[in-house]
Order: sequence, then structure tokens, then C-alpha cells
Amino acid sequence: MKRFHHTEIKAEEVPEPARGVKVRWLITGETGAPNFAMRLFEMEPGGSTPRHTHPWEHEVFILSGTGAVLGEDGEEPFGPGDVVFVPPDEEHQFRNTGDEVVRFLCMIPLQEK
Repeated sequence: MKRFHHTEIKAEEVPEPARGVKVRWLITGETGAPNFAMRLFEMEPGGSTPRHTHPWEHEVFILSGTGAVLGEDGEEPFGPGDVVFVPPDEEHQFRNTGDEVVRFLCMIPLQEK
């Protein structure tokens, strides 16, 4: 077992076309996880992830802030306590529509960073 505080992990800027987004890779293969990665995203007001697809799913838990997630069925608002499942190969984008930082946990199958 391992225990640490999330601030011990460096927040990395997510490259363009993302805007105002940082990620902390909390749990990875380097931590000893064989199957899944856990990431903490921090998105500034007005920030967004790029619209993109990939062959793996996302499991997302919104910790704080408000925003919207774009998916196959359109845009859905989100706030603290909301859960978002993005299936494989679905185009998606997360946007901060509020005036405070959005923080969310995102779990994915273990992939190369």
C-alpha cells in the first residue's frame, strides 16, 4: 500500500489545444498499479480540454467547480459530486463555465503517458 498527499505530485500543463488545464498523475504503473491510472485535473475558469477521441473509457468524478462536458448526445452541465462516464471512441470535451477552478478525478485504463 502507498499513501501520499496529492500535492506531492507535480501538476503538469496539458499541452495545446487544451487551455488552462493541469494534470497530476496520482496513480500510475510507477506507483505499482497494474491496470488503471488515476489523474487529478485542475481547469482554470474559461479553460477546456481539447475535443478528442481515443479507444479507452474515462470514469470522472467532479470534486469542485462547474462546467460542461460535450459528448455524442450534446452538452451536459456538471458540478461537484457529479459522475461522468465517457465510453471508448466517443468524442468529448470538458469545459469550465464557472468562475472557480474545476477539479476532477479521472480514471483510465493504464496507458503510456
